[in-house]
Amino acid sequence: MTEATTPKHHVTLIPGDGIGPEISRAVQRILSAANVHIGWEEMPMRADVERKGGNYLTDFIFPSIEKNRVALKGPLATAVVTGAPSLNVAIRQHLELFANLRPVKNLEGVSSVFKNVDIVIVRENTEDLYAGLEHIVVPGVVESLKIITEKASTRIAEFAFDYAVKFGRKKIHGIHKANIMKLSDGLFLTSIRKVATRFPQVEYKELIIDNACMQLVLDPHQFDVLLLTNLYGDIMSDLAAGLVGGLGVVPSGNIGKDAAVFEAVHGTAPDIAGKDMANPTALLMSAIMMLDHLGEDRAARNIEAALRDIYVAGQPLTRDVGGKSSTSEFTDAVIARMHSQ
Repeated sequence: MTEATTPKHHVTLIPGDGIGPEISRAVQRILSAANVHIGWEEMPMRADVERKGGNYLTDFIFPSIEKNRVALKGPLATAVVTGAPSLNVAIRQHLELFANLRPVKNLEGVSSVFKNVDIVIVRENTEDLYAGLEHIVVPGVVESLKIITEKASTRIAEFAFDYAVKFGRKKIHGIHKANIMKLSDGLFLTSIRKVATRFPQVEYKELIIDNACMQLVLDPHQFDVLLLTNLYGDIMSDLAAGLVGGLGVVPSGNIGKDAAVFEAVHGTAPDIAGKDMANPTALLMSAIMMLDHLGEDRAARNIEAALRDIYVAGQPLTRDVGGKSSTSEFTDAVIARMHSQ
């Protein structure tokens, strides 16, 4: 391997289920065309591992990310009601990826209810009801434990305020239901308030979760950074995505002290898997976040500009955003646009 092609970064690639492998290949092609030298450690398909009796997480995912410290992940399916626990949650908890970062911003050319939306959602990623601590008390009665700790609440608050200062954000809203859950959400708020006193340059406000949802759909422009516990953050981040065109056009990053996983948060779309119809935009935008994390600012901006130009032009786009093009055609167009800049 020559010096020119020696990987500068080593990244775990989790292609995911359904359309995951297709959009992952598309993003790999675009990053390669942007001259980002990444050594990809690609994980096998989950179904193949499980069919052979292996453990996908402990045999492959955890060791790889712990070694590489950065991962790009396509969508992984999670069964509803029955089936195994969520692999997405397991990855965040095991690797202590305590901050879920979701920038929600209009992509010009994508039809949406609102224009000029620019919100960042910061979600605590390791506890709350997502801890998955459930048990049957008696037949017909299930108890699910909501875990909130001062340590995790303080840590995510510090992340949010540090982020606001670094990126020039002026206002943070702490979102809660402390009028009802006075101890758990109360601890979350108390922890945030202590951190907020150290950042007088950032305005801090609070809203009850149900009111916050209503305010978000009435006027998203009143918000800058939203800081939430795990479950509320999951719900409000998807709600916010709906204001700008859906989960197919927003990125996501899960960030911890020792590792970071950037992912598409939309579904696996098994009905179009293998048909060269999937839109790689969300995973590509998450990869742009990954490039910023890796210090590859120039490549990130080049890809970002090419992607924006394609959407502004309105072609070639995939069917989910009103076009008629294939995954491959869209990918080729982004690459061509980068090379013409």
